[in-house]
Amino acid sequence: MTPLVTETRLPRDRLETLLRKMVSQRIVVVGDAMLDIYLSGEAERISPEAPVPVVTVHTRRYALGGAANVAANVAATGAECRLVAVIGDDARGDSLRGELAQNRLADDHIVVAAARPTTSKTRVTARGQQLVRIDEETEEPITPRTEEQLAAALERAMANVDALVVEDYNKGTLTQAVIERAMAVAQRRSVPVVVDPKFKHFFAYRGATVFKPNRRELEQAMGATLDLAHPDALPTSLGKLGVDNLLLTLGGEGMVLVTKDQQISRIPAMAREVFDVSGAGDTVTAWVGTALAAGASPPSRPPRSWRPTRRCMISWGG
Repeated sequence: MTPLVTETRLPRDRLETLLRKMVSQRIVVVGDAMLDIYLSGEAERISPEAPVPVVTVHTRRYALGGAANVAANVAATGAECRLVAVIGDDARGDSLRGELAQNRLADDHIVVAAARPTTSKTRVTARGQQLVRIDEETEEPITPRTEEQLAAALERAMANVDALVVEDYNKGTLTQAVIERAMAVAQRRSVPVVVDPKFKHFFAYRGATVFKPNRRELEQAMGATLDLAHPDALPTSLGKLGVDNLLLTLGGEGMVLVTKDQQISRIPAMAREVFDVSGAGDTVTAWVGTALAAGASPPSRPPRSWRPTRRCMISWGG
């Protein structure tokens, strides 16, 4: 039987109420925090040492990345966000703390691991063109001692919280033990959980409210190419993951939501000219988590007399 593909629009008054409620929510974001560094300048000659451009840097800019960027997006909605993450005892860690302060984010639940570098990604650009990206990081799991400190910080942060967002970039912060603790605390406090996963722990989030991979990640985990036109492809994946709702991001093609009652909703993308698409998924994760905390819900199965359509919009307003 072909699942229903729905079109539902959120009434304006309900949307306004939801946005007002989002401001008063308390959200915990746990995961791999990063520092994004942007070096911009001019490249007018080739190095005599190697066939590479020489970039004369004119500006240096810092920004939050990974779980820290999700936290910044939550704070941008007006909600209170508590970031639980690990950084190193280094200059990049100091810069990350500075960016947190700039984005109205406290560092009360940040754990410092002295022997571990702060994850950073440096992008070098000239005349609007990215020439190289330099990653300084480790993907080794955090040590048992840091794991204990992070779990304790997570427990403190989860007091009187309204939602949990888990942001996994496979940088070692989210070990199996940390994931189990996070899911257990969320279940104990009866708060929704939004997960942005990576391959290493893809099947560790059973019971999550919304599970948000991109197409490549889901295909890698399932070990097969997804035929999105086949009615059983995504409901089957939902069952294997054991989560309530699967929100699959498709880049320029928008998103697809599969609910636990196997209703499928397609959310189209709106074309825009942008300079850098980095962090677009983080924005989706942050808004979904904050909206769920404020009382939003995925669309429910429509009544039997309702006729399905092939076009759809997500409501998040139940």
